[in-house]
Amino acid sequence: REISALASWTVSTHKPGCGVAALRNPSPSQYWQSDGPQPHTLTLHFFKLVAIVRIRVYLDFEMDESYTPTKMTFLAGMGGNDLVEFACWEGEGPGGWVDNDDPYAGNVLKAMVVQMRVIENHQNGKDTHVRGFQVF
Repeated sequence: REISALASWTVSTHKPGCGVAALRNPSPSQYWQSDGPQPHTLTLHFFKLVAIVRIRVYLDFEMDESYTPTKMTFLAGMGGNDLVEFACWEGEGPGGWVDNDDPYAGNVLKAMVVQMRVIENHQNGKDTHVRGFQVF
């Protein structure tokens, strides 16, 4: 089941009206837009240890062009200071949900904090658009 509602969400930066509330809105017409230097981060702090089997991100190259991420890393840990990378995604021109199945090489990932880092955008764009984020 989708468990991201059990977490407290924070983003590294955002433009007015394009923060966590827009990202958590179920409509893909709303999005998080960063406002600062890369990497851009989305961090979920769960209130207890959770088991994670899948993460997915909604991206829309057609709508967002140079704001579309082309490289993202995913980190997890027990707190903000012990995050370890467990997955990486690279792609061009995504449209819709980008799945990160099997995030921990066949094992269930157990963590209290999950972070997505946008490392690069299409055409070296500075800020990023992310239209959805889910954890299962």
